[in-house]
Amino acid sequence: MNYKKTYLCSRILSITLICIVFMEWIESLLRGDGVAHSVMLLSAVIALGILLGKIKIGGIAPGITFVLFVGICFGHFGFRVNEEVLHFFKEFGLILFVYSIGMQVGPGFFASFRKGGVTLNMLATGVVLLGVAVALVLHYVTGLSVPTMVGILSGAVTNTPGLGAAQQAYFDTYGTADNSIAMGYAVAYPLGVVGIILAIICIRFIFGIDLAKETERLKAENDTHASEARPISLLVRNPAIFGKSVGELSALMAPRDCVLSRIWYSDSKIIEMVSAETVLHENDRIFVITTENDVEFVKTFIGEELPMERKQWIRPESQFISRRILVTKSNLNGKQLGELKLRKLYGINITRINRSGLDLVALPHLTLQVGDRVNVVGTESAIANVEKVLGNSMKRLNEPNLIPIFLGIALGIFVGSIPFAVPGVPQPVKLGLAGGPLIVAILVSRFGYKYKLVTYTTMSANLMLRETGITIFLACVGIGAGDGFIDTIIHRGGLAWIGYGFVITTVPLLIVGLVARHFYKLNYFTLTGLLAGSMTDPPALAYSNTTAGNDAPAVSYATVYPLTMFLRVLTAQLMILLFT
Repeated sequence: MNYKKTYLCSRILSITLICIVFMEWIESLLRGDGVAHSVMLLSAVIALGILLGKIKIGGIAPGITFVLFVGICFGHFGFRVNEEVLHFFKEFGLILFVYSIGMQVGPGFFASFRKGGVTLNMLATGVVLLGVAVALVLHYVTGLSVPTMVGILSGAVTNTPGLGAAQQAYFDTYGTADNSIAMGYAVAYPLGVVGIILAIICIRFIFGIDLAKETERLKAENDTHASEARPISLLVRNPAIFGKSVGELSALMAPRDCVLSRIWYSDSKIIEMVSAETVLHENDRIFVITTENDVEFVKTFIGEELPMERKQWIRPESQFISRRILVTKSNLNGKQLGELKLRKLYGINITRINRSGLDLVALPHLTLQVGDRVNVVGTESAIANVEKVLGNSMKRLNEPNLIPIFLGIALGIFVGSIPFAVPGVPQPVKLGLAGGPLIVAILVSRFGYKYKLVTYTTMSANLMLRETGITIFLACVGIGAGDGFIDTIIHRGGLAWIGYGFVITTVPLLIVGLVARHFYKLNYFTLTGLLAGSMTDPPALAYSNTTAGNDAPAVSYATVYPLTMFLRVLTAQLMILLFT
């Protein structure tokens, strides 16, 4: 009997000891100081934040920004990460995020300044500068520190890279972090999202905008891209070109963007692909690819437009087919289309090249990039040969090009570390870990092909890199700012910070919105995308797209997004460097 009692006590004691060891292990894992603890805690914050961010509040989901608030909660309840580990993860996440943003917006960054884009970017710049001005006025009126005000500004305009840039600039300047920057951002962010949407709604009611009329007005406007390829069918009626070859005609039309693809002979009714030796006769029909800018000139020069569909240019009995082929061979990156001599070698025609969703006229001087989709017309065998030349391997496109990414990051950090003097600033200014990689990414993605760099990255790969970077950054910022966050809201004027953020959000938007509508007569849907883009705010864009029922908001959002993102990062740093 005693033996049984002893055995039972020993088992209970063993289980108790195991439980104690297990709880100590869990405690050390959750509240420890090692790498395993840090990675597990960050992963838990990110996973929970993303999950909760999918819950819609008032029809709007907070998205991955909710990772910040989950991190604040963990930090408030005493969860910590080693300072050095936290600093590394935060900076590396920020670098990944801004670099992938630069790679995404880089190809369209300089193009966004052309034509109507100049006006939109000018107005978006006005929103950015007015926001900075309002923040500085509030700083001088309230006496709130500039770092805190920069954090409130970044949250009010829902711009996370600005938050990262401000924190980096402060750390580089003073060698320590200021948690009030992250706290200001977290406090102002929720009402910032709401404020942008409220400003859009206010402008609609101020001007009494009728959405149906705006839709009709938008349809009436000619918003076709001036450089985008436009196919037209023409009847040869100009006596000056009767009997001339296509080669002679191309020489006469050299300044214009125009490619003659197929000809329908008036006498034999035969459809053929056009070559330089093809001779034009009266009443022949030709299929031409040109641009919106040049379409009227081409019609005047050749003849009248015919109401023919594209499929009519390929007869059922014809051996010609039309196919899009992917450029996937890296040795073609940066080469001009004319250098390949595909028409001469294989008897095919290339009429259009699709790049990032935009159809471009296939002119001989057009530079190819990996990822281009080339529209080829020819026989089955000829197109098969062209496929071998261009690659046409989706598998090759799916393979990540890591060299440009890490080479660009290294170069971006180097550029961001270069000090340069600014008049009136007591110490040299640096672009930092946010500005340097962003600028280099924009330049590499836009001009890398000229130096044989394959910068093509699939959208999914870019998105994965970007979301990974920003979630790591937000989790680190949240955990670091969690201690004292509630105290800031209750006892240190946090409620007033919310009001400051709302003012910073709405005043610039309303001023620029009124100017854009009254003086520039912008379509309301274009204006909503402009305002959402000037705040780099996806929820506001989602609201605008739902209201519009067309892609006008998305177009204007994409037009101003690159410059706005750059300015948000730059102004956040400058405010820290100039006014602290």
